[in-house]
Amino acid sequence: MSVITTRPNVLFLLATLAVSAPGISSAQQQQPSSEPELRTTMSASPSAKGPDIKGVISARSGDQMQVTADDGTKSVIVINDATKVKASKGPLGLGRSTLAAASLLNGLPVSVKTLQAGDALVASQINFRNTDLKTATMIRTGTAQGFGEQTAATDALRGRMGDIDQYNIKATTNVNFDTGKAQLSAQARADLCAAASTAEGMKNALILVVGYTDSTGGEEYNQQLSEKRASRVVNYVQQACHWKPYRMLTPTGMAEADPLASNDSPEGKAQNRRVAVNILVSKGLDGL
Repeated sequence: MSVITTRPNVLFLLATLAVSAPGISSAQQQQPSSEPELRTTMSASPSAKGPDIKGVISARSGDQMQVTADDGTKSVIVINDATKVKASKGPLGLGRSTLAAASLLNGLPVSVKTLQAGDALVASQINFRNTDLKTATMIRTGTAQGFGEQTAATDALRGRMGDIDQYNIKATTNVNFDTGKAQLSAQARADLCAAASTAEGMKNALILVVGYTDSTGGEEYNQQLSEKRASRVVNYVQQACHWKPYRMLTPTGMAEADPLASNDSPEGKAQNRRVAVNILVSKGLDGL
């Protein structure tokens, strides 16, 4: 079932996802603009080699990202199915081959090789360090222990993020699970593709998947179970519902946090064993 939600704890989670960054109207490198847009149009197929761009991801919108260099120069770059996303120092972890583009978080330092497609720049390869990805993820999820483990790197990335933008939550679809399980029911599969279809009809929409459990089981077990449920939903939405990976924000497991109902009753627990599929549009882009 799909519902609009404005619950404070969900908004708090989403508020950590993106940096507030003025957009630009072209893929070429530009000076900062006051217009809150992130738009570029490919007028031709990629052909010639484009510039190599280094900087920090400062905005994401659909199949585009904005990279801000140290001197403040901003470039809008298109991501497509041919874009290779690589991390140094080991594997990305869960679902690397299908979730790599979803790891392109705001605040992540990247090096981008581009191709020229008319006036647009298309990413042929995006490189970053696993340590930076871990820190950017900790910033987004607010992991206090992780901040303590990598204080210097965390402070550097947090300083780059500046003011935090927020997303408008256009709709949320909850799919439920049996106790201790991560298998999708037939109803859940239908609801997920319906949600993807709804998001496809919204301009600049992204999807955020968040997994939850009830109070059954220990803290570590529930954390792993919530992440497994979220991963199962992400894989199904991308593979069966044909949602593009680069329009999916990094999935999150929240274990028992943020229950919809009391865990004191079987009915309440059944509501809490869920994955929430949130359809988001950046406030700066909503309505464009």
